[in-house]
Amino acid sequence: MAGSTRAPISHPMMPEWPEDLLEKARRIRLIALDVDGIMSDGRLYFSAAGDELKAFNILDGLGLKQLMAAGITVAVITGRRSPLTEKRMRDLGIPHLMQGREDKKVALQELVSTMDITPDAIAYMGDDLPDLPALRFAGLGLTVPNGYWLVKQHADYCTRTNGGAGAVREACDLILAAQGKLDAALQPYLEPQP
Repeated sequence: MAGSTRAPISHPMMPEWPEDLLEKARRIRLIALDVDGIMSDGRLYFSAAGDELKAFNILDGLGLKQLMAAGITVAVITGRRSPLTEKRMRDLGIPHLMQGREDKKVALQELVSTMDITPDAIAYMGDDLPDLPALRFAGLGLTVPNGYWLVKQHADYCTRTNGGAGAVREACDLILAAQGKLDAALQPYLEPQP
């Protein structure tokens, strides 16, 4: 209804984020993500023929699409090269995929050098030691409960959900909520059906 004011969407399962975390998340214009352990559960599966199999969580995919629709740039930086990762990122419409990059901080710096983005406007989500320099460079460092202890020690926020089980969606909700864009992202799904 035109001119009506809707109450903000809330749910008891949504985390209560501290104000200092929300303040960092309000600045984010780019989120860069690791793949294995973040977008997947970190396990690698191989068939008897040597084919690699990887599982991605569908919740994460929609969350990333909602972020991009809200004007947040999404990038993926991974140490491994995988055609499956390339296909998934293409399917999601993620514009920046950097594979085979163990030097994730350098890769992230290369990416942002082509954009008008300062480190405080970057979120980085990773789970292991190769992610730590990029996570510490970014204004908002995110990790997962099944990540390495030292990464959790340096992260600004550790999701409640494990990597590969919807953790990326939780990070997306955090950024959207902090920027006042989560309600708009969810509202189309709450509209009355004809």
